[in-house]
Amino acid sequence: MQGFLNRARNAAVVLGLAALAGCATVRPSGGTIARQPFGNTKEGETVELFTLKNAKGMEAKITNYGGIVVSLMAPDRNGRLGDVVLGYDTLDQYVKDNPYFGCLVGRFGNRIAKGRFTLDGREYTLAVNNGPNHLHGGLKGFDKVVWRARPFESKDGPALELKYLSKDGEEGYPGNLDVTAIYTLTGDNALRLDFTATTDKPTICNLTHHSYFNLAGGGGDILNHEAMIAADRFTPVDENLIPTGELRPVAGTPFDFTKPRKIGARINDPDEQLKRGNGYDHNFALNKPMGELGLAARVFEPTSGRVMETLTTEPAMQFYTGNFLDGSNVGKGGRPYPFRGAFCMEPQHYPDSPNQPRFPSVVLRPGQTYRNTILYRFSAER
Repeated sequence: MQGFLNRARNAAVVLGLAALAGCATVRPSGGTIARQPFGNTKEGETVELFTLKNAKGMEAKITNYGGIVVSLMAPDRNGRLGDVVLGYDTLDQYVKDNPYFGCLVGRFGNRIAKGRFTLDGREYTLAVNNGPNHLHGGLKGFDKVVWRARPFESKDGPALELKYLSKDGEEGYPGNLDVTAIYTLTGDNALRLDFTATTDKPTICNLTHHSYFNLAGGGGDILNHEAMIAADRFTPVDENLIPTGELRPVAGTPFDFTKPRKIGARINDPDEQLKRGNGYDHNFALNKPMGELGLAARVFEPTSGRVMETLTTEPAMQFYTGNFLDGSNVGKGGRPYPFRGAFCMEPQHYPDSPNQPRFPSVVLRPGQTYRNTILYRFSAER
């Protein structure tokens, strides 16, 4: 045990010294972390790309621009690694035309009706950037800012800490919001995200992650992926994709994923909710208690054998099936991303929560700490 502790202390010292020296690669016990330039924003801010690799060879590339997971290499049933997330090769592509590929979303993930909410008797007006709605933090949400980055070794594996101070009034939100996001590539092949935030004024906060997943790792659509979502209810939406306030049972509807079913099995049913979302673009109320880390979804891709489990402490999850992809987004390696070429599992609080008192609260006050943990855990079946 003493030898283990000595090795751990030595690895931490090496990591700290390497980071200070600007070394390209550090080697924490059980994995490695490398860093390299990833370009500059038009404002001249330097952006970096960090590569986390665990002892099993799984690899995550993350940039401090928007906290974006640029690639995620996961093994198939034969141990072959494949990239299971959509994205781009260059920073310029992310800056120019990114439909939220792989990003950290905030201050508020999902939609707020008409870009307005009232808190403590005062109405706040946010940017409207999705039809009549505010979406994913506004015109310049957390997905479009450069975060302060610090790679380090955690007890669970190589990790990257990102920090950002969202100033009072940014995108219309009240309060200085101090946010920390930690990405960890664990020894059991999970990408773990731990979010915390504090504020100096009453505000709202709802952070999430927005990777577009395709477990085949080679393109095509995701209609043959088999999904299970641990939710007996979902929130129907109006014509502007805002929840109506109803919590509707999934039983007997195309939204019933309580048992594994192909994503494409009923996606084209003549269902009003499917028509409004052009497929699945809906919030599912998870069966587990809020604040408790538990299983939200499990997806299996039969060709590769890859399995992805989504675990979260959040009360809900948005399930989205790439309904607005149309081949115009040309991604990594010059590959166009087709209609329904990926799915998203976005753990979150309910959309439009600030305007819907029946939904779990997203209000954060001074002295409180916002906490949110998400895991995407990978394995393979024969």
